[in-house]
Amino acid sequence: MAGRMITLDEKIRKAEVSVTEAKAKYAAALNELEKFVAKRKRLDDKKVLNACHAGDKATDEIIGFIQSGAPRADE
Repeated sequence: MAGRMITLDEKIRKAEVSVTEAKAKYAAALNELEKFVAKRKRLDDKKVLNACHAGDKATDEIIGFIQSGAPRADE
C-alpha cells in the first residue's frame, strides 16, 4: 500500500507550528538569559558597593577613578 501524499497546505501548517514552537522556546530562553544577566549585574553592583564601603577612599575619589577610564587589574 502506498502512503498518502502530504499536500503543500499540510506542509505549510506543519512548518508554521514548528516555527511557532521555536519562537516560544527562543522567547523563554531569552527571558531566562535576561534574568541571569540582571542578577549578575545586581551582584556586581553589590560587590562594588561593599568594596567602596570597606575601603578608605572618599566617594569623590572612587567616582573619579571610575570615570578616568583607568585600566582594570585583569587587563
